[in-house]
Amino acid sequence: MALRVSRISLKLGLVTRMPMKDVRDISILEGATIRDAMETLDRRALQIALVVNADGRLLGTVTDGDIRRALLAGATLASPVLPHAHQGFTSVSPMTGRADVLDLMRSRRIEQVPVVDEAGRVVGVHTLHALLGIEKRTNWAVIMAGGRGERLRPLTDVTPKPMIRVAGKPILERLVLHLVGYGIREIYLSVNYLGDAIRKHFGDGATFGCNIKYLQEDEPLGTGGALSLLPAKPTETLLVMNGDLLTQADIGAMLEAHARGRCKITVGVREYSFTIPYGCVEVEGDRVLRLEEKPVLGRLINTGIYALEPDVIGRVPQNQHFLITSLIEQAIAIGDHVSSFRISDDWIDVGQKEQLRQAREGS
Repeated sequence: MALRVSRISLKLGLVTRMPMKDVRDISILEGATIRDAMETLDRRALQIALVVNADGRLLGTVTDGDIRRALLAGATLASPVLPHAHQGFTSVSPMTGRADVLDLMRSRRIEQVPVVDEAGRVVGVHTLHALLGIEKRTNWAVIMAGGRGERLRPLTDVTPKPMIRVAGKPILERLVLHLVGYGIREIYLSVNYLGDAIRKHFGDGATFGCNIKYLQEDEPLGTGGALSLLPAKPTETLLVMNGDLLTQADIGAMLEAHARGRCKITVGVREYSFTIPYGCVEVEGDRVLRLEEKPVLGRLINTGIYALEPDVIGRVPQNQHFLITSLIEQAIAIGDHVSSFRISDDWIDVGQKEQLRQAREGS
């Protein structure tokens, strides 16, 4: 069964920068024998062989288990392998994103997923090992998930804002899987409003490939106050994210840029443009100098994604309402190196009804 990619995956950028294995060394033609398949499996450690026709169209997948069952059923090493291949295979499109592929692997308990194009030709294969990252990052991440979501009522009367579903999956789950895909395994979720629903969904994080702990806000602590609840001071750069984001931001590149620049704080920023719906007039005194019809204006906006050095976190007041923007302003005021990292991947803040509507309309 192929996983169909919704339009929301394209709009939200849930598609790029995923490690994908070359398929040439694990592909065998449809006339291949069981021996050919065994040699391919033995030669490559991906635990899967792909049976393709002369045009490269995927016909079936073969694992050690398939071969074992074929031999037990009376096949020989010279028997054609295709009748014993799994022809109801699970596959994804080249446009399917990291979070969706990880979720598919987790739900179906598989470790390899072929990638096929619209014509059914195999173009790659995702492996669980590659998606989870060869190198585990020691950075912690904190996702701020304690907000009430007043602007999204009545939806948030019964569902915490980060658990609202877009394209069939809670926003917060997408964020967690995105971090796991970049090698981050230690994740803290700040919870307050309807926090039990979040705890019940994620538990200790084991089924999501990470270790999840919770920062319990007895009272709402704002966008930064929950950092004071961390049980210990991190030893590496801390990643902080708002819990209402749908993004495929390159977290690895952001952390690497932060380290290269020896920054105290790095703020994820993004180009935002809007069109003034009227013709504009530039004047000097009462003299008209220039007319401009519906100009487009652009600014850099704060994406709600931050990298913070451990010593900066110590400036957050204990268990008080505190905005992370105040922490950034303090750092700027005392001369700390505060840098920006431009996020070119698609990004949307689903904190308002209009943005949520746009996201859901694309699903």
